[in-house]
Amino acid sequence: MQSLQSLFPIVHVDSKAICDVCHFAKHRKLLFPESCNKAEKPFDLIHFDIWGPISISSIHNYSYFLTAIDDFNRYTWLTLMKSKSEIRQHLIDFITLIENQHDCHVKIVRSDNGLEFNIPQFYA
Repeated sequence: MQSLQSLFPIVHVDSKAICDVCHFAKHRKLLFPESCNKAEKPFDLIHFDIWGPISISSIHNYSYFLTAIDDFNRYTWLTLMKSKSEIRQHLIDFITLIENQHDCHVKIVRSDNGLEFNIPQFYA
């Protein structure tokens, strides 16, 4: 930092500062508290998340994907999408599939509160 300061006088160096980044970089991972709310049976709680856009689309022009994770057994489904606007229909189709194929109801849908998951008429 002092060599940078000699090249660029606008750089301020605090010799008493402690670098938190160095401290955390030596840790393998940060600890997470144990979750106190676990699902009691399959499909009670399903986590949804979106990832994308991918910088290079797939050969079929998919740029996003939707993940659904069952909290009980951690089974994961992945749905490829061409645009974010497809999320609502995929979520509705997935929950309908669970209800028809497994004869049970999804009790809780958990997401990052993105606007694309805001479907109050379906959740009602």
